[in-house]
Amino acid sequence: MISKHWTIAAALLVALPAAIAAKDSTKPKESAVAQDPNVAVVMEMIAAWDARDGDKIADMFTEDGVLHSMMIAPIKGREAIRPRMKFLVDNASHMKITPRTIAVTGNTVFLERTDSFTFKGHKGSVPVVGVLEIRDGKVAEWREYYDRKELLEAMGVKGDF
Repeated sequence: MISKHWTIAAALLVALPAAIAAKDSTKPKESAVAQDPNVAVVMEMIAAWDARDGDKIADMFTEDGVLHSMMIAPIKGREAIRPRMKFLVDNASHMKITPRTIAVTGNTVFLERTDSFTFKGHKGSVPVVGVLEIRDGKVAEWREYYDRKELLEAMGVKGDF
């Protein structure tokens, strides 16, 4: 039995430095994600939302960009997206997007986040996952996944908009 315990202890002593090194090796990956130019576009978009700048948000889309909240029909084209963005920000006295997880593969950025807002006097907060495809420094497609009923209730909206 003693030799069994010593074998386990020895294995742990060998494995522990490797586990610590593996954990530490994630730090460069995180900073690499933060330095990714596609993530920079997404962070600029977040700043535009936080500033409630509907024109800036719309201008960050490609001319043929698509905004698709998955539970409703997609909006296609920058100029078609603009009125939706302006409606949302013009009716909000506060907006804050708080990223939780950001991941990148190629030109696609996955953004798990919490959106907090005050919309027409109603304070709310909803969890959201956005998938943004970036092309030439602009958003070519933005797919949003959230509970629409929860969002509308948090906004104090009856029906839909």
